[in-house]
Amino acid sequence: MPVDKSQIREVEKVVVEGIELTGDWNRMFSQRPIFDYETEVMDKITALPGGESLGWCYQCAQCVGVCPVDMVGDYGPRKIYRNVQAGVDLFTDPDLWQCTTCMNCLRVCPKNVDMIEIMPAVREEAVLEGNVPEELQEVFENTFEYGNPLGESPRKRADWIKDAGVDVPIMKEKKQADVLWFVECYPSYHPRGKDASRALAKVLNALNVDFGILGVEEKCSCDSQRLAGEKGLFEEFAEENIRTFKKYKFKQIMVTDPHALNALRKQYPDYGGKYDVVHYTTFLAPLMAQLTFKNKLGYKVTFHDPCYLGRHNGEFDAPRNMINALPGVELIEMGRCRQNSYCCGGGGGGMWLDGFMADHVTERLSERRVREAVETGADVLAVCCPYEVSRFEDAVKSTGNEGKLIVKDIIELVVEAMGV
Repeated sequence: MPVDKSQIREVEKVVVEGIELTGDWNRMFSQRPIFDYETEVMDKITALPGGESLGWCYQCAQCVGVCPVDMVGDYGPRKIYRNVQAGVDLFTDPDLWQCTTCMNCLRVCPKNVDMIEIMPAVREEAVLEGNVPEELQEVFENTFEYGNPLGESPRKRADWIKDAGVDVPIMKEKKQADVLWFVECYPSYHPRGKDASRALAKVLNALNVDFGILGVEEKCSCDSQRLAGEKGLFEEFAEENIRTFKKYKFKQIMVTDPHALNALRKQYPDYGGKYDVVHYTTFLAPLMAQLTFKNKLGYKVTFHDPCYLGRHNGEFDAPRNMINALPGVELIEMGRCRQNSYCCGGGGGGMWLDGFMADHVTERLSERRVREAVETGADVLAVCCPYEVSRFEDAVKSTGNEGKLIVKDIIELVVEAMGV
């Protein structure tokens, strides 16, 4: 009986004594397959610090069903394990760069196969060998030369404050503050990121928060570059940021970017920088009652959980609490939310690999997510990660949903409700 391809996800080619069998289930299962396993690549990976857990996989395939890349392509940790087991050199294979380090696979893995450690470890070796997609190599070079992945002048890092309409103190002049606001790169340079930064500055001023920013002294946190394999660049920038932090007195660091939260909270302590670090939604959610709202928004809003705020750092409630505090807003959850939230595709270096990924997926992850948001009937897709505004706005256009869905950072909704 021929294979019913509509009922199966993948038909593996089975080689028995040199004969390729692909189409007949009876024939395939009546003979015991003999595989020649290649252990060289697997041994090389599991010998890397961080790569050990790949060898723990027992191919239950729970990871494949939750992998966001597999939903638009053909991927998943179990498939990577099987390919490596068959001798595919992951160090030079395109599969190496498709993982967004979203952490959904680790959430369901009964053996704790940790792709968040495995992929950066293998990528680091690939980077050292020069096996890097061109798009990513350009980002590494921009970050090294300019201190940010966009290749913008470091002297312009704080230019966004000129149009903020409120006071944004610089730590070099202020010397100390209760809150050091680590702005990051996209909120400092990208047009939509700057919109969110100005909105956040307005809210902080309305709440009389004692804060300051580093301005031109700030460097990229480099968490995404680290996960994409540039550990050396990450270490250099982490040490430089920590030296800058030591120059000032503050009680807490507030970040705009969940990737910066991940770096400063989980990685910087290894380099001597241990701080109380919070995302802006965590900081503001308890203070929403102190704000005065003039406008009833009248929006149906759906919210996208950023992987690095939610799964990676356990913050699911603060963004929702902020949204629910806004007058005239109805929060509608997407089917995949909280722990099982889909990925925008920007993590682990994916922010800079859309061109590369086009050859491996049927649609961008951001496009898939926008379709899910539209299905809720929401007017607004709310986000709180600076990668997501531009990714989702592009996806709204490419999926033909202009006029049906608006993408806004939560802080922009807050300022709109305040009528500032």
